[in-house]
Amino acid sequence: MVAESDYGTTALATSIPEVERVSLIREAFRLEYATLSWMVVEAGVAIGAGVVARSITLLAFGFDSLIELASAVLLIWRLTIELRRGQSFAESAERAASRIGGALLFALSAYVVAAAGWGLWTRDGQAFSWAGLVVSSAAVPVMWVLSRRKLRIAAALGSSALRVDAVESITCGWLSFAVVIGLMVQLVLGAWWVDSVTSLVIVCLLVKEGREAWRAEEGDD
Repeated sequence: MVAESDYGTTALATSIPEVERVSLIREAFRLEYATLSWMVVEAGVAIGAGVVARSITLLAFGFDSLIELASAVLLIWRLTIELRRGQSFAESAERAASRIGGALLFALSAYVVAAAGWGLWTRDGQAFSWAGLVVSSAAVPVMWVLSRRKLRIAAALGSSALRVDAVESITCGWLSFAVVIGLMVQLVLGAWWVDSVTSLVIVCLLVKEGREAWRAEEGDD
């Protein structure tokens, strides 16, 4: 995983040659398409496994993946606009979409808190999910690689949009790690309360990611 200090102080890039900038943007495209492909798999498996296992944690993980999938689509569109017409044309839509994404993450957090509270109140737990364990375990190294490469390109381009997207990948990696720990505890202990407790830990990560997306509206590229 990437430490907060790795992305919190990313400096804006100085002027770079146009040819080099275009090359970096094309590399950013490849990273976003890789993110898009992985998020389709991650969301599908996590939500499907969450429904079968009645797992709040896996459902939250899956819905967060859908939000990150939408973020990747937005960034691909934004990079396309910058490549064709310059970076200023896409900034207004990017800011609006960042706020929408942040609001969705806050709404997801509220749902998780309510569902976890209900689960603890009724003492209703999840069934263990091997599919959920596999996809969340695979997400940890995938998000680590993607976030590191996105941070490098964001620093070179001086792009706050790509930097925020990298932060989302970092958060997704930590969220995946939390899911893995919760599922492993569930497998070993078989405790009914594990899913609800793990999902409350995830809320902290969802809120952090939502704040990053919301604050992106004020950022400059």
